[in-house]
Amino acid sequence: QVQLVESGGGLAQAGGSLRLSCAASGSIFRINAMGWYRQAPGEQRELVATITSFGNTDYADSVKGRFTISRDNAKNTVYLQMNSLKPEDTAVYYCNVRNADDRGVYFPSHNYWGQGTQVTVSS
Repeated sequence: QVQLVESGGGLAQAGGSLRLSCAASGSIFRINAMGWYRQAPGEQRELVATITSFGNTDYADSVKGRFTISRDNAKNTVYLQMNSLKPEDTAVYYCNVRNADDRGVYFPSHNYWGQGTQVTVSS
């Protein structure tokens, strides 16, 4: 099992910044991906950004150039720096960790979620 503790959500004005953190503990494999997803009211959960244990990143088009994902492998912590925030970034943000085998194939059963942290951006 993996436990995820998120922090850093809150209220920001449009154009402002917030930084999310997620500390992971438990059974984290050598090869893994950590990331952030978000879900707005009435919408499906969507990818925001992910980063692998090798440092490879992926971003949703809507956040490219504004958000930056990073990780500290020694602390098993992933961060999301959110700049130039927009009202449409308002959502609950969820931390995610997926474990993979030595070939980089992710285990479907090793997919873990945090409890979510609210981000609200006012116009």
